Amino acid sequence: MESRNIKVFLFICFYAKILTMKGILFYLALFLLIFIYSVSANAFDYDLWARLIAGMGVIDGGHVLTQDFLSYTPVHTWWDHEWGAGVIFYAFLKYFGAYSLIILQALMFFGIFFTASKVIKLRTEETPYNILFYFFAFMSLVTNLNQPIRCHMFSFLLFTVFVYILERVRKGSNKLLFLIPVIILFWNNIHGGVVSGLGLLFMYAVGEFLNKKPFKKYLITLLISCAVMFINPWGFDYIKFLLMANTMPRPDIVEWWGIFSPFHMFRHLEFKALFLTLLCAEGIYLFKQIKTFGKEFYQKADKTKYIIILATAYLAITHVKLMPFFTISALCFIYEDFYELIKNIKFPAFKDKLVYALIFLSAIFTFATKDLKIPVGMERYPIKEVEFVKQNNLKGKILVNFGYGSYVSYKLYPNNLIYMDGRYEEVYPDYMVPIIKQFFLVTPTWKTVFEYFPPDIMIIENTYPVYEVLKKSKEWKVVYEGENFGVFLPSKLADKNFVQPTNDINYYRNNLFTTDIKF
Repeated sequence: MESRNIKVFLFICFYAKILTMKGILFYLALFLLIFIYSVSANAFDYDLWARLIAGMGVIDGGHVLTQDFLSYTPVHTWWDHEWGAGVIFYAFLKYFGAYSLIILQALMFFGIFFTASKVIKLRTEETPYNILFYFFAFMSLVTNLNQPIRCHMFSFLLFTVFVYILERVRKGSNKLLFLIPVIILFWNNIHGGVVSGLGLLFMYAVGEFLNKKPFKKYLITLLISCAVMFINPWGFDYIKFLLMANTMPRPDIVEWWGIFSPFHMFRHLEFKALFLTLLCAEGIYLFKQIKTFGKEFYQKADKTKYIIILATAYLAITHVKLMPFFTISALCFIYEDFYELIKNIKFPAFKDKLVYALIFLSAIFTFATKDLKIPVGMERYPIKEVEFVKQNNLKGKILVNFGYGSYVSYKLYPNNLIYMDGRYEEVYPDYMVPIIKQFFLVTPTWKTVFEYFPPDIMIIENTYPVYEVLKKSKEWKVVYEGENFGVFLPSKLADKNFVQPTNDINYYRNNLFTTDIKF
């Protein structure tokens, strides 16, 4: 029976003209590579918990959540530009189990590379199956995207799909432009990165104008797509928020800093190596083309391609979070030039076979040795500290660093309200992050948080200066210390015997997604 199923699968693949035998090997290896890294993640993303709460509101409560109920501090309208992603995440969790979130991450990651390979096939006669190029492209993104699961994966995937559609349009398939406003409607209610899709449409319009080819169809599609943006739970006011959110500075959020900023200077080295290598290679390719064709090269050069490469390179340099846009663009547009540049270099015949062998061996080793269970994140999250608060029924306002806020809400609401979480501009006034930053770093105004937003409980990382200051203070006492965090209570409430959290990892794994939030 199993043999028959395999034959049916291969029959479908052949007659659908999706894959050649070489393609089957390529895509299988590529998916295994992605899956290996997806299952190796040791913690879920910090913002997942708020997304699950938003999804819960829609699926269990029947409405989009537009007002915050998790915080004890000032809030405004909850402009949730990721509410649709939350619905998808919560649906997967509820109906398919927690591990399905990891599989969803792997599938979307694979979808990006699969779609990019189809763009390559459209643009050039060069085979899109050079596995080594994809391997380095993938490695450049691992540190950025290897967290199951983040909403911006939808934007990176749909950005790649847009490139494919627009390249098909340039080949004459104009009817595909009708798909774009439909996708924009979906994308706009999934993630605020929809602006990258609109930007791509604009870049194609400008590029085709410079290429002296029909460009008005892109502008018309852009205008229709902009009109579709008003179809959302908040209407026109949401568009104003989206414009603000995509242009506001985020000086306290490290993933919005530049890749060559002091903090990131020696991080993301894989991406920087790919980035600089491909830009240098493209520069050499352009130099050779100009030398060969002279002024005629400008006439034949694809301006659309270079506008996209330069725009995404700028985004990558200025914001770490946006690095994947360049990698996607490099796959789609630089791949062809890179292989044109090195086509006369004779590489060892076994180079691709070696890469395939390493990927398949790594997959076999992973499946044979790794316990494929959901990651708990004991080192990254205050898991035991939150359990301590829950087991001892410690109610009240809780101060925790904003990155952990949504996890604390997910686990401790309604007994505890938080100072803030990673929803940042979606929910909170601008002054909230600076106040908590001053607190953790013990600046001269670090006690502002006690003056305006006094907590009843604090969960603090022991790496921050405030941790030792609080331990020495008379007002607060640490009542539980884990490996990376401590729980602080007012001294007058700290002298009692507390229940200690269990050390059983399976307990935390089995209860990671349990919550008392009800709709």
